[in-house]
Amino acid sequence: MTMKTRGALWSLIAGAALISTTGVLVRYADVAPTVSAFWRMAFGGVMLAGFLAVARQWRPAALRDWGWMLAPAVFFALDLFLWHRSIHEVGPGLATLLANFQVFVMALAGVLLHRERLGPRFLGGLALAFGGLWLLVGVDWDSFDARYRLGVVFGLLTGLAYAAYMLSFRHAQRERSTLPAPQLLAMNSLLCAAVLAAAVTGEGASFAIPDAGSLCALLALGLVGQCLGWVLIASAMPRLPASVVGLVLLLQPSLAFVQDVLLFDRATRSIEWLGVALSLAGIFLGTLKASPGKP
Repeated sequence: MTMKTRGALWSLIAGAALISTTGVLVRYADVAPTVSAFWRMAFGGVMLAGFLAVARQWRPAALRDWGWMLAPAVFFALDLFLWHRSIHEVGPGLATLLANFQVFVMALAGVLLHRERLGPRFLGGLALAFGGLWLLVGVDWDSFDARYRLGVVFGLLTGLAYAAYMLSFRHAQRERSTLPAPQLLAMNSLLCAAVLAAAVTGEGASFAIPDAGSLCALLALGLVGQCLGWVLIASAMPRLPASVVGLVLLLQPSLAFVQDVLLFDRATRSIEWLGVALSLAGIFLGTLKASPGKP
């Protein structure tokens, strides 16, 4: 392993570890789910845009560029709208794990859009992941209350919304804009904050931050969840094999689940730990690139 590759690996590990804390920070923020999502994007977008401006890396953006970022912003706003609610209902660990099922949606999109084939490895991963999910929530489904069940559904829908965000962001980045990825991420964050502000207003919720602890959690959420963590991950991914990237990124749901157990006293039985392990193994297999179809 070369020095550059080793540096990229450590950047990826650091980014995944930082992102794993976002669910915990949402809980510590102690505000309504949509409100924490808004402040995450507002603080993160301003931080990233400010950094790019200071570093003289911000380039003039045409109205067209902002327009092409609107669809990704709406999808990411929906992603956070659902995910933050899932965190409040089922905890940051399970909510993060459920959101990572987006890899299967992305793979299916590859089949529909790029004629990729789903081989035995993917199908095996799908079976493992959903087998693990059944051990986590299916076995005791009848004993859960309505809010917990809704939290599980929100978590899975988060993966669907996130996949839509990724697909629309990549399309805008590759086909419709020549701006660098960090600037597009900053623009997307600011537009997403605007969409979430409209949602907060529609809910009749307050934008007020109740105390210093909440402010620190929201600032950290913006810095870690929308700025530093993703910059580290985005800079490292092109320099590492896809299999390594997929494996390292599993640190995010793994650490999130452990943090949930340690910080919020989540009661977890052996069968649930087995479910976590099977789901993570299946998600990893799902991240491995499918074979392209014949043109």
